[in-house]
Amino acid sequence: MDVTSKWTKGMAAAWRPLALAGLLATGLPGLATAQSAIIYGALSNFDISNDTGQICHGFEVKMDGVQIGHYGGSFTANRYGNPTVSATATGIAVTWKSPQDAATGAWQTRTLPHTVPWFPGQCYLWVAGTYENGGCEHFGTYTTANPTRVTSRWLCEDSTDRSALVAVDPPTAVPYASYWVEAPVQPNDPPQLVAEIAAPEPADAPSLYGDAQWTRTYKVELQRALSLDELVADNVVVPGDLAQLESDYQVLQDEPASGGNGRRGRHRNQGNIDPTTRAVVRRIEVYAFTGQYDPITHEALCADLLCDAPAPDEIGELLDVQMTAANVQPDALIVTRVGNGNVDSTDRLLSCGNKCAQPYAAGAVVTLTTRAGSDSTFSGWTGACAGTAATCTVTVNGAINVGATFALIPRSGGGGGGGTSGGGGGGDSSRYTLQIGRSNAGTVTATPSGDKAIRCGKDCSARYSGGTVVTLTATPPAGQSFLGWGGACSGTATTCVVTMSDNRSVQATFSR
Repeated sequence: MDVTSKWTKGMAAAWRPLALAGLLATGLPGLATAQSAIIYGALSNFDISNDTGQICHGFEVKMDGVQIGHYGGSFTANRYGNPTVSATATGIAVTWKSPQDAATGAWQTRTLPHTVPWFPGQCYLWVAGTYENGGCEHFGTYTTANPTRVTSRWLCEDSTDRSALVAVDPPTAVPYASYWVEAPVQPNDPPQLVAEIAAPEPADAPSLYGDAQWTRTYKVELQRALSLDELVADNVVVPGDLAQLESDYQVLQDEPASGGNGRRGRHRNQGNIDPTTRAVVRRIEVYAFTGQYDPITHEALCADLLCDAPAPDEIGELLDVQMTAANVQPDALIVTRVGNGNVDSTDRLLSCGNKCAQPYAAGAVVTLTTRAGSDSTFSGWTGACAGTAATCTVTVNGAINVGATFALIPRSGGGGGGGTSGGGGGGDSSRYTLQIGRSNAGTVTATPSGDKAIRCGKDCSARYSGGTVVTLTATPPAGQSFLGWGGACSGTATTCVVTMSDNRSVQATFSR
């Protein structure tokens, strides 16, 4: 795949390396300018079984079309530790290898052949009871550019020299995702992140199909960037529930130079990059194809004719699990409010209250205007805006956050009795508004109730007497998770306590 040609054909894409915890920042020349979003890291972590039938002592990943400067790091929590990274004629090679005994040349660590059914924890160093003899391993890489092709192989003893290792063919069935950003189909819609995988095992001859595998893909979006070490199967950030299924079983098979239908050799998934999205995570499962092949072309022949739904005898054991993510930064304007009032954009794309985030093209100039509620007054901007003027103009590059605060107008004191006794009555000027916002589906409830009960999605605000201590509880839908609080709350616990000494705004973020 020629990634450069994709960029030059008008796909609004760019790779911009940034410094993040756990990620390596490097300066790369010649990167395209983003129009609506940037990708600044592609992460690939995978569980792979040793299906060579041999005892192996290492693993290699070869990437064409990239340079050593594009390499950002590797997963090292395995028996082989830190890999070596070297330049090749077409790109780079990342190689994990067992140490050798200095005197005898014997290899000191090994991965046994995979002979038992796949089970959770089998591939991880920290699961001591299953790791040593599980017959699989976990490897991963992080790059700041798309390779044009990636192949990976087990390294096993040379049959003629046991002190040397050779790469075993065919390559493993691990698919690697290439990422790019496409401009939205409709103006003002979010940009699209595309993830494409290619068949990892080439055919024996250009006129034949390669070996086939079944793949299926799960997806989740997060409101924070990820580090490589987080992409492991027992981490909740990795999708795996059926509710997160993006595409069900499909045959992935290298196609001949002529005669293929173009649908088997590559699979593409894509979706909107929402304004608050910072990482898109996919889990790609790869299963053995155990059905029939055409005896002449080696094309997989499926019982349903389309290879969209495997029959029980057509799907074999799990071969590998690719956990891949793209860290992204959409160009977007995100508005938060505290108190009773709205913020509108003059282009009518934002109306916060209702719509508080909007993607824009990089460099877009947006004017925001405040509208205070009847019982409030606008008291000032935060974030990319400042001051107390009713309007503010911002230029969008990356995620631009703007806050608007509205203060309640104090009620006038009550009248009543004469003389110095003052009489009673009078309004209570210390009542404050609690406003709840949500990202994605989920429910937030509040205890106690204010002037009305909060159950957001439906009722998302209430007024409380000053000093009231309010407990908020976030409940995600089945199959999804609560990711964290923003505004007057913070952290990832599902409950949060807010003291109403002022108007408060709280944001709850749920997975998609």
